[in-house]
Amino acid sequence: MEKTENIRLSKINAVRKTDFRLWGMMAIFAAVSSFTSCVKDELFNTPHPDHGKITVTADWTARGEDVPEPERWTISIGDYTGEETEAVHASDRLFEPDTYTLAAWSNADNITVSGTTATVSSASGNWDGAGAFIHNAPGWLHTSMQQVTIEKDRVHAFTAAMMQQVRQLTIVIDPKGDAAVRIVGIDAYLTGAAGALDFADGMHGSPANVELAFRKITEGADAGKWTATVRLLGVAGMEQRLKGSIRFADDNPKPVALDSDLTEALSGFNTGKTEGMILGGTLVETPTEAGFTATIVGWQPTDGGNTDAH
Repeated sequence: MEKTENIRLSKINAVRKTDFRLWGMMAIFAAVSSFTSCVKDELFNTPHPDHGKITVTADWTARGEDVPEPERWTISIGDYTGEETEAVHASDRLFEPDTYTLAAWSNADNITVSGTTATVSSASGNWDGAGAFIHNAPGWLHTSMQQVTIEKDRVHAFTAAMMQQVRQLTIVIDPKGDAAVRIVGIDAYLTGAAGALDFADGMHGSPANVELAFRKITEGADAGKWTATVRLLGVAGMEQRLKGSIRFADDNPKPVALDSDLTEALSGFNTGKTEGMILGGTLVETPTEAGFTATIVGWQPTDGGNTDAH
């Protein structure tokens, strides 16, 4: 009887030991699972879990056929500004999660950019009282503007779709009349050229003058005509006028003043900048008691290429 009781107690103790081992293993498993879960929660996608980084690719597709791809461009986002010579700008800067304005522009000769305002460099003018002059052949400016959201623990890849902001204008004058063959020079300038452009809202401002360096065409179907080519951010102000004078051989007749209204002809100049504009008019003589006056009539714009201005 005593032996039977001992056997029964031994079995009970064995069961208890097994239960304790089972509970111990379960506790260890739970602890390991909890630890593994904590480790998993601490895994991140990047070395900067609290910040975001960016890369920006410049897309130069929307430019004129003869306009070269810029060699240098700049991006601005928040208080960061970076310059780039390759197609992709990879910034080392870490950004706080937020929504930003991402601006980009090409570095163009004789144009400066501050914020989102591009300004053409000033130039000297040869006409007293005419007002301010700006450079008549600035570089090919391209710009991009967009709102972007940067998230923490991410590297964002953005594309800056660059828009051409400088357009070429070629003016062609076809002289008619007895004195046409005696013309030796046309000294002129265009009023109402845009000296500044805010590419955030597309507003053209700061109307100024640009010199028109006319030369005589001596060959081809247009031989005998006079032409001048400039590059402009656009037009601005209430009107655009061609002003200047015509000079003749041996100062005979005396120089004749020019003042022609181009406002209507240039009304659409600020759009479609990837295509140059050729604007042609006919110079006609009107006899007067003192000799004659000269007027340009029949201004007609046509699309043209981006031939070099000089």
